[in-house]
Amino acid sequence: MADLTEEDALQLAIQGDGEAFSFLYEKYVNKIFSYIYYRTGNTSDAEDLTARVFQRAMGRIDRYTQKGVPFSAWLYRIAHNLVANWHRDNGRRQEVALDDQPNLVMSGEHPERQLVSDQEVERLISGIRRLSPERQQLIVLKFVQQLSNAEIAVIMSKSEGAIKSLYHRTLLELRSELSGILEQE
Repeated sequence: MADLTEEDALQLAIQGDGEAFSFLYEKYVNKIFSYIYYRTGNTSDAEDLTARVFQRAMGRIDRYTQKGVPFSAWLYRIAHNLVANWHRDNGRRQEVALDDQPNLVMSGEHPERQLVSDQEVERLISGIRRLSPERQQLIVLKFVQQLSNAEIAVIMSKSEGAIKSLYHRTLLELRSELSGILEQE
């Protein structure tokens, strides 16, 4: 299975080959977990939802049809739907929990520079949290997951042009939020 291409693994998985699905799971589990973690901000919920994404994918892989987009987009769409349900069921606001990431001080880093850097990261996180859930999702997909506009369009059920426009408006709003945060300080 090590020399299997994603396309071959996908075809075998559609035919019921569990080992081929395992290959796809190994390829995407960390990316899907990361996406879900940034949308929920909670490790245990992200683990549970990631498992549900792959359970759902495995149960429905026989109905998967290629529509000119990567298999990963199908997985992200499943993850998006499960996260949306999770937020609705828990009555929580969607947010990007970037502040849970450890701040590692490099041995050569001057403490004052590290403090300024930490403060800038805190401002950025605060600004992102003030965005709508849809715009937070776009930020995570674009900058954390590093997906293309085409992949994001499939995941968010929008056209690629709509994603470009949303991306532009999101950056303008984030800039405005960051300016407001700086003025408050």
